[in-house]
Amino acid sequence: MALTAGAGALGACSTMAPASEDLGAPAEYRLGAGDQIRITVFNEPDLTGPFTVGSQGTIAYPLVGSIRAGGLTVPEFTSALQTALGTYVRNPSVAIEITNYRPFFILGEVQRPGTYAYSANLTVPNAVATAGGFTYRANRSRVFIRRANENVERAYDLTVATPVLPGDTVRIGERLF
Repeated sequence: MALTAGAGALGACSTMAPASEDLGAPAEYRLGAGDQIRITVFNEPDLTGPFTVGSQGTIAYPLVGSIRAGGLTVPEFTSALQTALGTYVRNPSVAIEITNYRPFFILGEVQRPGTYAYSANLTVPNAVATAGGFTYRANRSRVFIRRANENVERAYDLTVATPVLPGDTVRIGERLF
């Protein structure tokens, strides 16, 4: 159960989530704008190569044109692309891998706020270290995270296991003296 915690520094409504809520195994990763993928179609070198998910959540793909990838898991997108290619290629065998995740953003009481490349299994302490560490005013027990697919910033207990996902905006607040 989430408790209302008031407005965050960004003007977004915040809710406080217990440390155990939403921190288990993250839901299966969904593609989004900025993700870079490699598509391989067996025995079809002209259909194999790197692609980037555009701002509208689509990729421009040979033969089929614009195809939606945003919001889909890799297996869902693989299936959709196989179906679309079925009109042009007999029994297409498609493999898709993510080569670069979209970045995460960190701001607030860190030494170097900004945009950083995402790496697998990233946690808030790792993200803070990437941004140069905490400032002396940082609240080291609570973090505010707005997930890429949400419009609301939520407060979480800051633990060594608090996950950061691609596209997240992480805000380290100021501690109260």
